[in-house]
Amino acid sequence: MRIAIPNKGRLQQPTLTLLQMAGIKPTAIDERALILPTNWEGVELVMVRPEDIPYIVESGGADLGITGHDYVVESGADVEELLPLDFGNAQIVFAIPRNWGVDSIDELRASGRELRIATKYYNIALSYISQKNLRAKIVRISGAAEVMPYLGAADAVIDVMSTGTTLRVHGLEPIDIVMNTNAVLIASREWMRRAEADKIELVVTMIKGVLAAKGKKMLFMNVPENSLQKVLSVLPAMLAPAITKLSRSDAWEVITVVDEDMLPLVIAKAKVAGAKDIVVIDIEKVIR
Repeated sequence: MRIAIPNKGRLQQPTLTLLQMAGIKPTAIDERALILPTNWEGVELVMVRPEDIPYIVESGGADLGITGHDYVVESGADVEELLPLDFGNAQIVFAIPRNWGVDSIDELRASGRELRIATKYYNIALSYISQKNLRAKIVRISGAAEVMPYLGAADAVIDVMSTGTTLRVHGLEPIDIVMNTNAVLIASREWMRRAEADKIELVVTMIKGVLAAKGKKMLFMNVPENSLQKVLSVLPAMLAPAITKLSRSDAWEVITVVDEDMLPLVIAKAKVAGAKDIVVIDIEKVIR
């Protein structure tokens, strides 16, 4: 089976990191190579432009793909978004020159101004212009949109924004959010009927396990018999804490999983309740 992943850009490294955490690791690295074998038998990584991944998955050229939700929408490809991933968060925004003194899309529309909007998101922009009833022409580009108003090639832009720094540097100010986006795992809508369906499902399960484990820690602690119920009462757990009788008849080992941001409070409560020898362990995956 093949997994299509970005060959460049802000999604590439987080994608490789996610797959490695899921246990899928390239066994050969060559910057010129478009197909990379992995440590999973029969699984290859296909390095392609993120905007092309929805079409490749739709056509069956890859069984799975990781790309941006914005590229899926822009492509119009008939694919299924199996999982939202926890990286690549950004917004597609409509931005205009700051010196226009316009603060909202309603104010801009009321002015009746005819616009040239530079964007690589042609279909998204077309839909947005129609929805907002703007008088506008789309200037279709493949590179950086932010410089187009400065060059006089466009009046405004519809582009991806993470922090807004690049827009500000070029004198632009976002006045509306066109859509939110993030990285997604996609597959053909017919993936369950494919010969590789079992392997696809296993990859999805492993990636879900990585995502479920993020921000969680495992706690091990020793608890005297007379403190057990009190300690258990202050511990969160995914289902219930696991307890095991120690070789000493008057003590128990207690194991539980805790959200990382709750860790200091849980440890403090457990200690007050009588827990000892508390050990905190990172979790790689949580398979449900």
